[in-house]
Amino acid sequence: MSHRITRIQQAMCRYGFDALAIVPGSNLRYLSGITLHAGLRLTLALIPVSGQSALVVPALEHARIAETTDALFRFYPWSDAEGPEQALARAARDIGLGAGSVIGIEYTVMRVFELRALEQAIPGARMTDAIPLLADLRMVKDAEELNAIRQAVRVIEDTLRQTITQVRAGMRERDIADLWERAIRAAGCFPAFETIVASGPNSANPHHTSGDRALQEGDLVVFDGGAVYQGYVSDITRTFAVGHLSDEALRIHNLVQAANTAGRTAAAQPGATGESIDAAARQVIEQNGYGPYFLHRTGHGIGLDVHEPPFIVAGNRNPLPIGATFTIEPGIYIRGLGGVRIEDDVVITANGAESLTTFPREVQYLS
Repeated sequence: MSHRITRIQQAMCRYGFDALAIVPGSNLRYLSGITLHAGLRLTLALIPVSGQSALVVPALEHARIAETTDALFRFYPWSDAEGPEQALARAARDIGLGAGSVIGIEYTVMRVFELRALEQAIPGARMTDAIPLLADLRMVKDAEELNAIRQAVRVIEDTLRQTITQVRAGMRERDIADLWERAIRAAGCFPAFETIVASGPNSANPHHTSGDRALQEGDLVVFDGGAVYQGYVSDITRTFAVGHLSDEALRIHNLVQAANTAGRTAAAQPGATGESIDAAARQVIEQNGYGPYFLHRTGHGIGLDVHEPPFIVAGNRNPLPIGATFTIEPGIYIRGLGGVRIEDDVVITANGAESLTTFPREVQYLS
């Protein structure tokens, strides 16, 4: 992981940061390989623009973490009896931080108590948003990261195939979701998020929570799930049918499928942006009169997080770099009728784009 620290230190120079303050989460894992959950004991990495980084850590975690970091950090452990204040102040002083220092923080991740501890330890320092810097670095997946995502895709598609062979009319949404999640765990992974099975009118809610409704004749059924492999996620959505679909339900499925194809085709173009892909998918739905029923952006990045940059949405005009991985997931949601979403995972390549997910997109009928 030392090469990632070096890369981010080089980028910090361009952003004018003297240091980054990183809390437990996906950014810390990306930079160091350390997996820690955000608890109430202060844990904070300070990465200076040059030199060795510091890690303020609860004493009870020190030994475990020290075994896995390859001397990336100088450690500043603290006990419950003494508290973290002095350890954090020593770490900041040792890497040369003081009044006037510019410190990049994770605006969307850092909690108030962590920010206050940092402000107390370094009076007069200026805190500014480091998320754009971190996003630029993490957006481009290397070969190892891409392989992990491919494996996560393989698991989620294999387990979806296994699951739908067991689905019958009359089964409850929550029981079907449980079947899928148990298959994911049996494959050696775990679900990337709460698995969604949304049937009939429930499918008109993009973020439905799988419940007690039983599948019925004529239902559209949205399956949305992901797997985590070595920390990296996949995310797929397919919409199935129970028995005969109404003409409008079949029409919106075909439109969403066409919009998905248009988005993936646009992604394969040189200079593709989040905005251009969103526009290509959205145009199909808008031109056929269903624009108001496409309720969300066309996609989001995937990696260590289920939702991360790049975002496939109007306003994102930056060309997507080779190695960027993201979803393309147009949808139509009509109250009283139901909804359709078709979601694929895509990577930008030197030749355009590759769809990592290949599960059939046309209407499939559940027994």
